[in-house]
Amino acid sequence: MTLGMLAALAATPILVAGVLIVGFRIPARTAMPATYVLTALIAALVWEMPGTAIAAASIQGLFITFDILMIILGAILLLNTLKYSGALSSIRHGFSAISPDRRVQVIIIAWMFGCFIEGASGFGTPAAIVAPLMVALGFPAVAAVMLGMMVQSTPVTFGAVGTPVLVGVRGGLDSPEVLEALAARGLEMSDYLQVVTVNVVSLHAIAGTIMPLFMVAMMTRFFGANKSWREGLSIFPFALLGGVAFTVPYYLTGRFLGPEFPSILGALIGMVIMTAAARARFLVPKNSWDFPAESAWPADWSGRLHIDLDEHSDGMPLWKAWLPYLLVAGLLVLTRLPELPFGTMLKSVRLGWDSILGTPISAATTPLYLPASILIGVACLTVLLHRMPGKKFRMALSESSKMLFGAGFVLIFAIPMVRIYINSGAGPELASMPIIMAQWVSTNVGEVWPMFAPTIGALGAFIAGSNTVSNLMFVLFQYGVAQNLGVSMAMIVALQAVGAAAGNMIAIHNVVAASATVGLLGQEGRTLRRTLIPTIYYLLAVGTMGLIAIHVLQVGDPLT
Repeated sequence: MTLGMLAALAATPILVAGVLIVGFRIPARTAMPATYVLTALIAALVWEMPGTAIAAASIQGLFITFDILMIILGAILLLNTLKYSGALSSIRHGFSAISPDRRVQVIIIAWMFGCFIEGASGFGTPAAIVAPLMVALGFPAVAAVMLGMMVQSTPVTFGAVGTPVLVGVRGGLDSPEVLEALAARGLEMSDYLQVVTVNVVSLHAIAGTIMPLFMVAMMTRFFGANKSWREGLSIFPFALLGGVAFTVPYYLTGRFLGPEFPSILGALIGMVIMTAAARARFLVPKNSWDFPAESAWPADWSGRLHIDLDEHSDGMPLWKAWLPYLLVAGLLVLTRLPELPFGTMLKSVRLGWDSILGTPISAATTPLYLPASILIGVACLTVLLHRMPGKKFRMALSESSKMLFGAGFVLIFAIPMVRIYINSGAGPELASMPIIMAQWVSTNVGEVWPMFAPTIGALGAFIAGSNTVSNLMFVLFQYGVAQNLGVSMAMIVALQAVGAAAGNMIAIHNVVAASATVGLLGQEGRTLRRTLIPTIYYLLAVGTMGLIAIHVLQVGDPLT
């Protein structure tokens, strides 16, 4: 069978999932079981993947599903706990005091706070935390999910304190060929990762600066009474400041400190700048923008997460209301810093299955290290901090648990499908499906590969829902293509990492997880159709920059 035919078959599950969910608007709870079965059949019949390997990959997917469901539970539980304690009411009034303009709130809450949570935690946590918070503040659920997904772009490459680079890129490049090339030039892997990091922050800083404006314009176009792009673009000066306030410290941190903290420090500095600017009404339009009255919202704008904050308002001080979220952010950072022992201690509790069913496939979860453990722990601590009656916390726990079932059904098919896809190279002859597709593309593209390299990264993230996993799958392949073309390997690897970050905006199981936090399952296709717009922008912008960097600026590489 030719490479082209194999690539077409490998692409079939992705195309089927996209057509069903985006084209025919079939809910993911129906589309993903069908896609799972199709993927398993192709893996077995064409890739000759043994049945035990398919079962093992599915079990591996269930381990990952557990992790994601726990994060969803933790995010919703914390939100509901804050609702019943009265904290959310204070937070809503606090944001209204900064600015009642929803456009300003998007830049500060969704963009800045979301970027910080991504930098501290990663793995889809920003949407799981930001989306329900925005619903509590009066945003339509479908808008909150869209905005939460759009945050998963610029900060993602350095999410979870740099995991996509420190684990994904490093792991992807950990081959004898690369290590020998580094040793021949007296370099360590950390030196090469820093070169990649500088390229990544340069690309992201340029493409990401207009993301806050993009988010606001998408909101006013799809959720405003006038369906107007112009109402979003009218806040251009403030939104541009929001982009620069994040990307400048983000760039400087990546260039001089490394991959651990660009997203965290960029967001922290940006949040201070933008909050002060909003309070001073610096560059803020005179006219305030809001959604139509809730009574006029279409039925499909709202999810099952309904929060009447007026029922739970007790005039709590703003600092006390925000304290649980600040504790979450602080604990996430403390447990992710490699210099501190806390992460290692939490990882010591491991539940795993090595060599599942006698295959090379293994799976494990470190439940205490999950962001979920911090979210749930802080929710319990909030009972004491806010002096909540036990009855109210039980109500919060009950409401949160009920919202897991819909997401769980979708994810137990979606993620095992992804793991079969990734592990399909377990057959006797063929490389895995993603690698086959990438090989076909590289064979047929040639010198303009820099334009397509980010798309391969995005494809990996779309399949796996993870920048880190996309990098692990494709970094060595991208490195090899660049080496064959005689261009900068570090720049091509950077394009892969940036594209994989952009691909998180359309990752199916991330959309499902974010939708679950606001009780909005069944509309994944609508969200994907919208987030595809900024994803295409990002890939085109970064691909164009890659072409210019390699063929015009002739960016160098320490290994060439």
